[in-house]
Amino acid sequence: MANITYRQVNDYMIPNLKLPPEESALRLGKWGMLHKNYLEKHNPIIFATLLTQGNLYQHCAEIDTQAQQMFNTLTAQMIKSENITEQLKEQNQLEWVKQMNNIQNRATEIVNEELIYV
Repeated sequence: MANITYRQVNDYMIPNLKLPPEESALRLGKWGMLHKNYLEKHNPIIFATLLTQGNLYQHCAEIDTQAQQMFNTLTAQMIKSENITEQLKEQNQLEWVKQMNNIQNRATEIVNEELIYV
């Protein structure tokens, strides 16, 4: 059984709890930070559970890696299926940028729906 110590604050006895050490959230990428913020705002119970167990950073880092891989795969597949080539880039840069932005936006939307905001 754990030896728990307490401190008195006014009329209350507050346990001296210490969270397990966790990696810095500064190393999380875009996707990991988005998922962490989503959990914090929309799933506070899951957020608190992961935080108190010391698994929040690891969970968000895994989501970050999966999301980046999914984004890269989706983007590559869409570029191939829509025949966006370097030749288009050389001939019509504006159209190429428009098509690439469209692909990236769609891939981002899919990743958000499948991994980040769940």
